[in-house]
Amino acid sequence: MTNEKNNTINEEVEIDVKNTENVELTDENAAESEATKQANVDPVVELTKEIQTLNGKIEEAENRYLRLQADFDNFRRRSRLDQEASEKYRAQKLITDLLPALDNFERAMNVEVDHEQTKSLLQGMDMIYRSLLEALKNEGVEQIESVGKEFDPHHHHAVMQGEDENVGSNIVTDEFQKGYLLKDRVIRPAMVKVNQ
Repeated sequence: MTNEKNNTINEEVEIDVKNTENVELTDENAAESEATKQANVDPVVELTKEIQTLNGKIEEAENRYLRLQADFDNFRRRSRLDQEASEKYRAQKLITDLLPALDNFERAMNVEVDHEQTKSLLQGMDMIYRSLLEALKNEGVEQIESVGKEFDPHHHHAVMQGEDENVGSNIVTDEFQKGYLLKDRVIRPAMVKVNQ
């Protein structure tokens, strides 16, 4: 009987060992299966993150490119406008320098003369004055009309105010110095007297 008992005990031990081995194998398989899942999941997650990062970088580079393109277009437009303005107003400095000479011509021609010789001199000055005005007109210079017009601070420089009941309020009554426009730009505003 002892022999039978020993056999039964040995069988039971063998069954327990097999069960224990099965449990250990199942745990190892589960660990391997979990590691495999994590190995499979981690690359997918990592690749998704990397794709998102690369898409962000592409979008940032695209935005930077569009901003640079817009800056370049603005630069070209400003350069073209500057070039057009410099061409349009190329004679402004020369005209500005000539305006005092024109003023002196006008003053000289307003002098009262008695002698025939002085009259012929004034006629010659008048011809020169008119030719200068014609040359300036060809460049786009115009005189600003002032007397009888409403005061415009862009075209007129008020140096005096007067009170004349026959003239409306804010109307220019006298012009002390002519004003000039070069195309659409005021080179010199007219110096005027304005009615209150």
